[in-house]
Amino acid sequence: MATSTDRAATTTTVTVATATELPPAALPAPTLLRLMWLASPALPVGGFSYSEGLEAAVDAGRVHDEASAASWVLDQLKLALGRSELPLVAQAWAAWQQADLPRAAALNDWVRCTRESSEFRQQTEQMGRSLCEWLRQRAPDDERVAFLSRLKPAPAWPVAFALATLLAGAPVRDALLACAFGWTENMVQAALKAVPLGQSAGQRMLDQAVQAIEPVVDAALALPDDARQAFTPMLAIASAQHEAQYSRLFRS
Repeated sequence: MATSTDRAATTTTVTVATATELPPAALPAPTLLRLMWLASPALPVGGFSYSEGLEAAVDAGRVHDEASAASWVLDQLKLALGRSELPLVAQAWAAWQQADLPRAAALNDWVRCTRESSEFRQQTEQMGRSLCEWLRQRAPDDERVAFLSRLKPAPAWPVAFALATLLAGAPVRDALLACAFGWTENMVQAALKAVPLGQSAGQRMLDQAVQAIEPVVDAALALPDDARQAFTPMLAIASAQHEAQYSRLFRS
């Protein structure tokens, strides 16, 4: 016959087990789906048409198989995206949230001034314009969208993406995760076409990237404003070489 102490212990055990089975807090479904939408290569901003210097690296023989392609993408994620694009998205997200339009404009100028090649600048401006137009169709009365559309000579992609994720209702960390994964998926698809590689290789590359993205995002969130940088000389050289490359699949 169970004593009152036994019954209390049993009750406690059941309560703890039930608590541990509760799902973690999650984004509301509409927000999660909008983030997936923004990270998708199907978003009509033209991201699929850029390789960001990867095609030039393939042409030069620096990238020639799955291992070298994975190394290229991961290095670019950590050294370029993690120190430039991602912290800037975080800072632009905060500026849009506070309706600090001068700060958003200053960040937009920083992006344009730090693109290290003509192709990189054209890419951020073209994708920024396209995303701005996409936002105007969905939030035509939002004054921040109207301000974004007036930025000259064009909205930069990271600044536009930050506003899009804010309007989707996403917290800043989730916005950066979506930005990083969307970029990575585009780069892996570019590698499949340019090297070329098979679909299984692409999935293995994505698996490696998924493990790397979270710490890169957390480091970007912790990066002070004055530590943000865009200094990738080898990538800039590859991009400049791509401009004069004889045969090209991609626009960068």
